[in-house]
Amino acid sequence: MNKENDITHVKKRRATIILLMTMTLLGVFPLDVVLPSFPDLAGYFQTSPSEISLSVSVFAISLALSVMLVGPLSDAWGRKKLLLGGIAIAAIGTVGCVLASDYCWFLGFRMVQAIGCGSFSLSQALIQDLFVGRERERIRIWMVTGGGVFISISPLLGTWLQSCLGWQGSFYVFIALAVVAWVGAYRLLKQVSPVRSAAHTGFFRAYWRLCSDVRFMGYWLISALAFACHFSFIVSSPIIFMERLALSPYEFAWALLLYGVAYVLGGVLASVLHRYLQANTQIVIGLGLIVVSGGLMLWLTRQFGLSAATVLISMLVCTMGTTIARPIANSIAMSLYPENAGASTSVGGMLIFMFGGVTSSVINLMPENLTTTLALGFLTLSVAGLGVNAVINHKTQQALNTG
Repeated sequence: MNKENDITHVKKRRATIILLMTMTLLGVFPLDVVLPSFPDLAGYFQTSPSEISLSVSVFAISLALSVMLVGPLSDAWGRKKLLLGGIAIAAIGTVGCVLASDYCWFLGFRMVQAIGCGSFSLSQALIQDLFVGRERERIRIWMVTGGGVFISISPLLGTWLQSCLGWQGSFYVFIALAVVAWVGAYRLLKQVSPVRSAAHTGFFRAYWRLCSDVRFMGYWLISALAFACHFSFIVSSPIIFMERLALSPYEFAWALLLYGVAYVLGGVLASVLHRYLQANTQIVIGLGLIVVSGGLMLWLTRQFGLSAATVLISMLVCTMGTTIARPIANSIAMSLYPENAGASTSVGGMLIFMFGGVTSSVINLMPENLTTTLALGFLTLSVAGLGVNAVINHKTQQALNTG
């Protein structure tokens, strides 16, 4: 009997991890699967590829605003209700995108889709609720690695969908995946332990408590700065590869698939480092690799000119750094206030997507010097992250000395 219960327990945990991975997929899918469709979208809505890339940044900013509300509400109402409602809103927004007759309507429905997608950020809170210790941190590494792999294969899938169904194809697939996730969440989450109403503090009081903690905000800021490097490249990549280097959508998709190899390697390296090194050392190594990638991109493009190789080599280094730094920073931040897991997720998600959206928008304002601006952005953001980490360490040491 005990053996049967153990088997059932293992199956449920596996199903929960699959659900979390599906949420991770749906969280990044709308951002990247449309990248190969930029030229087709620009033609359909009679606008420029740069304007279409703006829709990705707007999506990220709208997502950040949505995440602000989802987390605290999930602490009060439970994760399941917010997740099911968010998936439904995302599906409605996606249907609107498919039916949009002009670019303004398309942009508006992309914002609705983003508001619904904010619920997928609850994966962080669910990990905090359902797992403990090293398993929790290991799953966070899997989520970051999985997100990177999904980001990398999405353009290839988008290219295939573009050739078969036009630019609307990726939106059809998102609707189908959203339905599957909704059914999975409805059936699975009623079987797990109820989420703690953890906090019993008011909406604004919970935010004040979290945002006034230098360590909490600092670790999420480190994660946000690292993510902004990755996201800026993703948003800029169609312009670099398809407009500047004249790659076909199919060639562009394969280029980003190679980029995904770095996520896998980074995930493996992060798992190894997690076993042997302290958290602070892991963060410094990750951010240090991003610094190296920015300098490498500047040097390679000046020595050999702009090419797929010079960009991808730099991005492989950057991505490995991102994959090492983000999971451990996320894990430390989430562990500080486990009773406010939803609100903690919201603060972190807001910082991550806001930084990603704003940074990518600023970089795309200078299309003539895109790779130089991108490289300088990597250097600035990673050095800022190292500075934030130094401040956290100083504050922690001060607290220990006074304590």
